[in-house]
Amino acid sequence: MMRATPEIDEQVGSRRREQTMPPWQTVVWNDPVNLMSYVTHVFREYFGFDRPHAERLMLAVHHEGHAVVSEGAREQMELHVQAMHDYGLWATIRKAPQ
Repeated sequence: MMRATPEIDEQVGSRRREQTMPPWQTVVWNDPVNLMSYVTHVFREYFGFDRPHAERLMLAVHHEGHAVVSEGAREQMELHVQAMHDYGLWATIRKAPQ
């Protein structure tokens, strides 16, 4: 019987830990600068959301102060946060509640 190398065992263990870890979220926050139409535009352009979905998220940002716009691996959420900053929106990353 052939045994996997320690490197392969480590990679598999790392993937299992990633799969069992809670996902991360990209949160967009309300600000006094950006127009609601612009926030909708950003959500449509960057995330590819259809207009109704983008508008629902924008309204959550406007009325509730924030909205979760994406959920997944930490590295991907960090990229989304940077992209939102590049568009001039205020965004942060957080662990998804369990």
